[in-house]
Amino acid sequence: MFQEIYYDDYRIGDTRTTLGRTITEADIVLHAGQTGDFFPHHMDAQWCKTQDFKQRIVHGTLTFSVGVGLTAVVVNPRGMSYGYDRLRFIKPVFIGDTLHTVVTISEKNDHKKRQNVGIVTEHLDVKNQNGDTVLVCDHLLIVDKKATSHG
Repeated sequence: MFQEIYYDDYRIGDTRTTLGRTITEADIVLHAGQTGDFFPHHMDAQWCKTQDFKQRIVHGTLTFSVGVGLTAVVVNPRGMSYGYDRLRFIKPVFIGDTLHTVVTISEKNDHKKRQNVGIVTEHLDVKNQNGDTVLVCDHLLIVDKKATSHG
């Protein structure tokens, strides 16, 4: 779905919650193949039984990818991703966990060099099925400002 949302339209404090997605073993295997991260923490069920969590842990980068991907439901031709800041893995994610993301508009700032755009910060709080936060980060968007008329 396309929806034009200008910098001026974003309101600090506005929130939205995504749908959920359950992490499967296939997700872990595919992600390991794509990234080359075959660490035993993700791939070796028997070895993991000897570790603190007693089971395989989902890759942090997979948790991040799913958490961010869940937020991508609207194509905004007025904005695009500018990057991510303050990424933290708060709790481990396991096979069978269902994740959803709470998005909160936390900041708006003028661009330092371009007057026609601003930077909108979406704080992402990725949660599991128990409501526990598993990952947080800030997603920066560069967004067109509405044209101002002079006259």
